[in-house]
Amino acid sequence: MIDSIAASAPHIKPRSIAPKVLAWWDKNRRTLPWRAGPGETADPYRVWLSEILLQQTTAAGAAPYFLDFVARWPRVEALAAAPLEAVMQAFAGLGYYSRARNLHACAKAVAAFGGAFPSDEEALRALPGIGPYTAAAIAAIAFDRAALPVDGNIARIVSRLNAFATPILANRAAIDKAARALTPPRRAGDFAQGLMDIGATICRPRNPLCGSCPMAGACLAARTDSPEDFPPRAPRKATRHRVGAAFYARRADGAFLARRRPPKGLLGSTMELPGGHWAAGDIAAVDAEAAPFAARWRRLPGSLEHVFTHFTLNLALYAARVDFHAPPDGMVWIAPSEIASSGFSGLMRKAAESAAVLWEDPSPARGTEGNARAFPGGWREAPDEGL
Repeated sequence: MIDSIAASAPHIKPRSIAPKVLAWWDKNRRTLPWRAGPGETADPYRVWLSEILLQQTTAAGAAPYFLDFVARWPRVEALAAAPLEAVMQAFAGLGYYSRARNLHACAKAVAAFGGAFPSDEEALRALPGIGPYTAAAIAAIAFDRAALPVDGNIARIVSRLNAFATPILANRAAIDKAARALTPPRRAGDFAQGLMDIGATICRPRNPLCGSCPMAGACLAARTDSPEDFPPRAPRKATRHRVGAAFYARRADGAFLARRRPPKGLLGSTMELPGGHWAAGDIAAVDAEAAPFAARWRRLPGSLEHVFTHFTLNLALYAARVDFHAPPDGMVWIAPSEIASSGFSGLMRKAAESAAVLWEDPSPARGTEGNARAFPGGWREAPDEGL
C-alpha cells in the first residue's frame, strides 16, 4: 500500500514546504514564555534554557520552571554563580535531574567565555548537556543558522510527509536526511518552531487535523485513509519492576531525616529519605534490613508506586520516632514546611508527605500491604527519569 502511494504520488519538492510553514507560522504561532515576539531578536540564554527544560517535558510542564529560573537568574552568568544545590532545588519535581547538573555546568562554561553562547552546532555540542538536537535548536532559533532540530514532533511530520513505514527510532538516518532537505537557508528558526507548533497542535500522534495543515497537499500520509498510522509505533518493551524501602525517621517537633543522593545516576543530587537498593522482588517481602540505623521501625500501610522511564518502582515506607538531635553523618533534618524547597525529587517528596500523613493516621483503612492506593491521591505517576 505504502509503496503504491509513493510510486503514484508526485515527488515532494522539499523547498516548497518552508514557504507554507512560514506563512502558517506568521499567523498562528503560539505564544510561549521563552519565545521572542515577532520582530524581536531571540536571546540565546532563554533559548538554551527552554530547550533543556523541554527535554522529556511538555511546554505546559516546563513553563513555570522557566519563569522561575529567569526570575532567579536572568542571565547565564547569574546561573553560573548560583550554588548547584539551589539549581537542583529549582529543578525539583521536573525529573531527569542530570539535566540540572549539566545545566549548571554549561552555564559555568559559557560564563567562563564571557557569557556568549557559540552560534555553530559543533561548538554548541562541545558544551555540557548539549547534544545534536539541542545544538541545532539553539543554532536555528537563536542565531538563524540553517539547522533543523528533529524532535518527536518534527520526526513525526517528516515521517508522514514521506509515508515512512518504519518506526522513528529505527529510521533516524532517513528522517534526518529528509529533514535537512526541508530546511530553508533563511528563517530556519521560525521554520523549526513552526513545525514544532504544527506537530503539537495539528499533526498530532492521534487524530491529526490534516484539513488544517499547511503541508497537507504535499503529505503522502494525508492521502491515505489513516494518516495517524504513520509512522508505525515500535513494539512496546516489557516493563521491568523493582521494589525497595524508604525510612522516615521523625523527632518530636516533626522534623525528619533526609540525605542527598550521589551526583551521578538516577535522581542524582536530589534529596531523599534514606533507603536501600532497589531490585526485583515482591513488595510484601521488603523488610527493614536496609534501615540507616537501629530504631523501632514500623511499616506504614500500603506502598508507593512510581513509574520511571525504564522500570516501575514499588516503595515500602517504614517510620520510627527518634529522640536525638545531631543528625547521623550524611543526613540533615528537614522541617515539614521545607519539603517543597529542599530539592526532593517528585518521588521522594511524595514519599515524605505520605509518611507524614500516615504517621498521624496509620489506620489500615487507608489500604493494605502492597496497595498503591493506600497513599493519599493514589501514587501512580507519569514517567520520571532514566538517568
